[in-house]
Amino acid sequence: MKVNKIIKTMGLSLIFLGCSLTAKAQQDPQYTQYMYNTGAINPAYVGSKSNLSIFGLYRTQWVGLEGAPKTAHVSVSTPLGESGLGLGVNFVNDRLGVMDENTISVDLSYTIDLSYQYKMAFGLKGSANLLSVDYQSLRIHNTADPVSQENIDNKFNPNIGAGVYVFSDKSYLGLSVPMLLEQDRYNDNYNNQQTVMMRQKMHYFLMGGYVFDLSDNLKFKPAFLAKATAGAPLQLDLTANFLLYEKLTLGAAYRWDAAISALAGFQVNNNLFVGYSYDAETTALRAYNSGSHEIVLRFDLFNKQGKINAPRFF
Repeated sequence: MKVNKIIKTMGLSLIFLGCSLTAKAQQDPQYTQYMYNTGAINPAYVGSKSNLSIFGLYRTQWVGLEGAPKTAHVSVSTPLGESGLGLGVNFVNDRLGVMDENTISVDLSYTIDLSYQYKMAFGLKGSANLLSVDYQSLRIHNTADPVSQENIDNKFNPNIGAGVYVFSDKSYLGLSVPMLLEQDRYNDNYNNQQTVMMRQKMHYFLMGGYVFDLSDNLKFKPAFLAKATAGAPLQLDLTANFLLYEKLTLGAAYRWDAAISALAGFQVNNNLFVGYSYDAETTALRAYNSGSHEIVLRFDLFNKQGKINAPRFF
């Protein structure tokens, strides 16, 4: 085996162990273009737009590193008439090494008017997660290790989440906890001694953004996303995008002590938006991969105003 192959394998092993063995630092799937993917983070977001929205995302992280994360996300959200209610459905497939997770969630929101400009939405999320781990596909040094004797096949875990979301045509601020129940994802009962191998912890998300009109054809759109969970460092994403002629979006992002990113998006027509981002690692892991790629597609249908909503992140 070549030296770089050995290094990549060791790197992957460390990542996998960090996620699966007493995983207090375990994080949910990571998104660079979170401003277009708000429903995955905050259930109160669904119904905040006046149209049916269909969203798709694919992220491949740390390209070149064997077993690195790959995430696919599809969602549909819509307001329910004039009731103030919104409904959203999400499907996420997240793969990391020998782990394969599928999560289906349903979001329900209710929106009230705070003033002429601002509204507030409250949201609930119900989710079902299926976890599979194929230990036997690993190169195992100690074949007698009890952990490697039995795979995990579609281990089911339900959960609930909640969020609040304040927004106008040009700004938003949201606080959410997508999974309120802290659950043991897998237990090892070897020799009558139960050891928690994986635990789902609560993740807290605080996000916000604002649109500044610099001229008739140029808008500046800064945003942030802060993520916190017990036993893990605070993660902060800072993003700055420029929107030209309400068509082309160009920007950059910084993930604190983790990565820098370039973002681009294009509003193809009134219904279709296409976005792309590239992340370059700033940690020691940059020596073992060639970055991360993320592609998004968003279809906005049945807009009552017959035009694109005010250019914004959401």
